[in-house]
Amino acid sequence: MGSYRERLLVPAAYWLLAVPVVLVLGSEAWFIVGGFVPPLVIGLLGAFVAVFLVHWSVALIEVADGVLRADGDTLALSEVGEVAALDEKQSAAMRGAWADPSAHILLRPYLKRAVYVGLENPGEGVPYWLVATRHPVELAAAIEQARGAGAGEPGGPQPGDRESVG
Repeated sequence: MGSYRERLLVPAAYWLLAVPVVLVLGSEAWFIVGGFVPPLVIGLLGAFVAVFLVHWSVALIEVADGVLRADGDTLALSEVGEVAALDEKQSAAMRGAWADPSAHILLRPYLKRAVYVGLENPGEGVPYWLVATRHPVELAAAIEQARGAGAGEPGGPQPGDRESVG
């Protein structure tokens, strides 16, 4: 049974804004050619934008069975070190100025907050995961809880032992 599950759905505003954008860009075809081509261009642009927005919406974050799954990628919670829920300012810094190019990052432009998941031994070159979410505090708590339940060792690292990012 999973302790956390979130689908990163695209906001309705993105869908509403896509309609005039597709219509304006597609109507440019009437300045070049006439006939059936402009409606065809509008239809193709609409399909392209819809596929793009649906693809963004299939991203799933889940904490279950001792792993963190983020959009199809999996991280064993036994490898997790520091976990921190980031506010908008901290998340922006981790996406920009403080970003590590070798980090595993799942971002969406409509999500301003994220969770930082540091790795105990970044041996594969991935120092941390940065996962965008609507509920960073809940996701961080679920990771900590699932990691603690899986460890079961009294001498293991405790959530309060780590510094916060930012």
